[in-house]
Amino acid sequence: MDRVVGFIGNGNMGSAMIHGIMKAKLLNAEQLYVSAVHEESLQEVKQMYGVHAACDNVEVAKASDILVLAVKPYQYETVIEEIKDAVKKEVIIVNIAAGKSIEHINQMFGREMKVVKAMPNTPAFVGEAMSALAYSEHVTPEELEHVISLFQSFGKVEIVAEGLMDAVTAVSGSSPAYVFMFIEAMADGAVALGMPRKQAYTFAGQAVLGAAKMLLESGQHPGKLKDAVCSPQGTTISAVQKLEECGFRSSVIQAMLACADKSKEMQK
Repeated sequence: MDRVVGFIGNGNMGSAMIHGIMKAKLLNAEQLYVSAVHEESLQEVKQMYGVHAACDNVEVAKASDILVLAVKPYQYETVIEEIKDAVKKEVIIVNIAAGKSIEHINQMFGREMKVVKAMPNTPAFVGEAMSALAYSEHVTPEELEHVISLFQSFGKVEIVAEGLMDAVTAVSGSSPAYVFMFIEAMADGAVALGMPRKQAYTFAGQAVLGAAKMLLESGQHPGKLKDAVCSPQGTTISAVQKLEECGFRSSVIQAMLACADKSKEMQK
């Protein structure tokens, strides 16, 4: 890619994306600008990758062809007010905040912008993000390809209708937290059965990784893959029975609906 990419914000999501992009060598150090409130995090990313790091958001905004707003949703209005007169005329704004629509971004800038609404997740840090993109009518096919390549450098990407972003937030944006809870619970069970904690996390984590890879690569229905592990009167079906008894699937669905409801609420 021959464009300059800027990040305003270097928190959990921003730093995960930056790490994924630089690890994939999509950009060189001269093409990446980062600003953040905390000097310590800036120095860390500068030392690690040699990128341009500054406490000044305006400096990053002026330099960027693609500008990722990687700050918290409540900070968007303040940041955009600060940079709106500094950005390039044809800049592509990448909005990764839950609850901030393309229309919201245009309103805050006070004009029609080239906006890509994105929902990545923190596995970007290890090159395994799942990201969804929606875009405004002003983004050209070539520009969209540049943004897609950015997100593909640290995982998988799908184009979705903007109206599906609440569902995306629930199923992938926030879901690493659910998965970490599941892994932690499995490890707790293993520890209760006598396994050392560190080893328990390895077993649980690899089991989840392997199961997810098997689903994606086989293309089979998850129910079919589950059935293949459940022998008659076996250990697995006993565990599945207990999970169903405790409302496992219902709990997951309800959690996702609550997540989506919160995302919708944040748009008001």
